[in-house]
Amino acid sequence: MTFRLLVGLGNPGAQYERTRHNIGFLAMEEFARSQGWEWKEEKRFSGRLAGGQFEGEKIYLLEPLTFMNESGRSVRKVLDYYKLAPSDVLIVVDDVAIPFQEMRLKEGGSPGGHNGLKSIEQHLGTRTYARLRMGVGDRKQGTLHGHVLGRFSQAEEEQLAAFVAEANKTIERLLKGETFERVAMSANRRKEQGLLKSNEPCSHKKKKPKSAEESGPGDNT
Repeated sequence: MTFRLLVGLGNPGAQYERTRHNIGFLAMEEFARSQGWEWKEEKRFSGRLAGGQFEGEKIYLLEPLTFMNESGRSVRKVLDYYKLAPSDVLIVVDDVAIPFQEMRLKEGGSPGGHNGLKSIEQHLGTRTYARLRMGVGDRKQGTLHGHVLGRFSQAEEEQLAAFVAEANKTIERLLKGETFERVAMSANRRKEQGLLKSNEPCSHKKKKPKSAEESGPGDNT
């Protein structure tokens, strides 16, 4: 499976930079940097676009600038302009129900409570599109809203670059032609507990957390 459009979800503006909710932006920005691709704000797409050749295919990167709950509007505009289908899209998104440093690669499914995914489903008219959900961990205290819009802890920041690199390596494997099933089997493996110290914010509870397909991250302003 070859994806033509990679979309990182997040919120625009300096106040949201390097927040957990913007990990999709972080992944796309690092992917563009690694390829030497430049970003350009495209008002016609309500987003920032980058792109170039990868393994002989033209690949586009998109960061919607609509705020999270209108992300689908930007994605739809790009699909229509470049005559792409939902099957050509891979969405990179945060998930609070997955431990930090873990990922889930999946085709289709419910958006759960994630307003960015809800918007994409609404504007694409289908749930059948691929998504790479990057775990940002469950909160220990405070509100869910505050957790996703909060910045990474110092301990998380120390691991963040490696986590983003791992996500982009997963994406590169897909773009190079490995089967979705094989890449997903590798990406979806649970990591051993203890990647972060026990007093850090990513807690592994005895009760298995629901995925965002079931519970979702709540308010995604």
